[in-house]
Amino acid sequence: MIISPDVQTISAWNVFLVSAAIYVLYKVAQSFARRSRTTPLAGPPSTSWIFGIRRAGNDTEDAAIMYEEWAEQYGPVYRVPAPFGSTRVVLTDPKAIAHFYAHETFTYIQTKLSRVAIENLFGRGLLWAEGESHKRQRKAISPAFSNVAIRRLTSVFYDSVYKLKSNWDAQLATVDTVTIDVQKWMNHVSLDSIGIAGFSHDFGSLEGKHSSVADVFDKMGFIKPNIITAFTIIFGNFFPILWKIPTPMRRLQQQLNRAMEEIATVLLENTRREMKGLGEKGYEEKSIIGLLIKAEDTDSSLRMSQEEIMAQMKVLILAGYETTSISLTWALIELCRKPEKQARLREELKEQFPNSDPTWEQLTNGAGLHYLDAVVHEILRLHAPLAMTNRMAAKDDVIPLSQPLRLPNGELTDHVAVPAGQHITVPIAAINTSTRFWGEDARDFRPERWLTEEGVPKKAQEVQGHRHLLTFVDGPRMCLGRGFALAEFKAVLGVLIKNYTFELPNGPETAIEYTRGVLPRPRVAGEQGACVPMRVRRVES
Repeated sequence: MIISPDVQTISAWNVFLVSAAIYVLYKVAQSFARRSRTTPLAGPPSTSWIFGIRRAGNDTEDAAIMYEEWAEQYGPVYRVPAPFGSTRVVLTDPKAIAHFYAHETFTYIQTKLSRVAIENLFGRGLLWAEGESHKRQRKAISPAFSNVAIRRLTSVFYDSVYKLKSNWDAQLATVDTVTIDVQKWMNHVSLDSIGIAGFSHDFGSLEGKHSSVADVFDKMGFIKPNIITAFTIIFGNFFPILWKIPTPMRRLQQQLNRAMEEIATVLLENTRREMKGLGEKGYEEKSIIGLLIKAEDTDSSLRMSQEEIMAQMKVLILAGYETTSISLTWALIELCRKPEKQARLREELKEQFPNSDPTWEQLTNGAGLHYLDAVVHEILRLHAPLAMTNRMAAKDDVIPLSQPLRLPNGELTDHVAVPAGQHITVPIAAINTSTRFWGEDARDFRPERWLTEEGVPKKAQEVQGHRHLLTFVDGPRMCLGRGFALAEFKAVLGVLIKNYTFELPNGPETAIEYTRGVLPRPRVAGEQGACVPMRVRRVES
């Protein structure tokens, strides 16, 4: 008997629908089973059994405000409805957050969606790894981010920003003011710096050279969200295969993978030739990944596979390019919104370093650069590149609280029980800008709060992490490159503010909105893509 193609298609579609329905029912049954082992928590009502409350979250302009309002209404630990009747437990209690981060990679692991997305984008490197694998990889990478290693790389940051300065000075040679898309140039500075410092590759984007990696990142800023992307975000933890659908963003990520693998191959060959004495005479590999490869010979227990090294390179690109360029752009925006603070920072820089640039020690220790340090940390507080941490409990756990929590039944508890499989969220942006922790001016750009011991409220001091911020997270997954990031941020921002004045196109009140790249980026309202045009003038000597 011959079965027509139409009948075959219908049968295959029916099998898929039945399989999907069974899978969803299984997940729902799991969710109900977990609830019996979970401390009953208050929280906002579900707006949809299918979507949970994600629609409300997506429709809210500032999710951080929404999370804080829920904390005020339901307590510092609460539950939020998620798709298919499941829930997320949200932590805003300092002791609970410290416990959560301290137990990452073993008790709290990546969600299924995150794991699939990270593996496809970066490979099985440090971001993807959990447990002992994460511990081994982190131990292997740590020496490349030591103070000694980063000190040697400070000159790279200055080389990059002075290439930018040469270009801008040429534009300003015959005019007093030029309009420049500063985000584009922050991208170039960050990309060229991480290329040389990270793996001895000069992208040359500051000199106008074409780079496939830079091209991919630029295109990501122009991609508009579509329904497939939205469904992947909402239902990806139930159907991780959605990540593999060839959306425009997914295709760009595949291009990035191919470009990075080509660069990685050259780096591996050059570094191994140098180790065998076949490289250029007098050449010494100083890049982060190069040092990592050389260290393999001294401790075989830390040896990483070529796949893992490739993955670390891709992570460096994201961390060193995306997050730094976003933070630098936000710094210039906030200093344009408050011209008097821009002037105060410029005065400090010109007074302390009239004819030179700060050394790594001076950048790191803040000697004479207290206001620069304050501006940088205020930007990291207000505009954390990663707004939240989402994880899943790998096993049952009991989370301690810093103060008693009143449950819906009226009882008080000093701990919260969560079962294996429960999704947990720490809303980083909400904690960093919470009026409960930082006072009534928590959402204002006020660097002065960092200049005195009393400036950081006692409640904020309960939050663990770098300078009581969760921007670099905490625990086993605390950002290894924070020293690198801070040194680059201060070096580049210092040179720019010392030499130029910046103004937004419509003055301090210019509207700024978010657009999507790999991470959310700022843009001037009405611009296409992630564009932040500013009027730039030279500062007279």
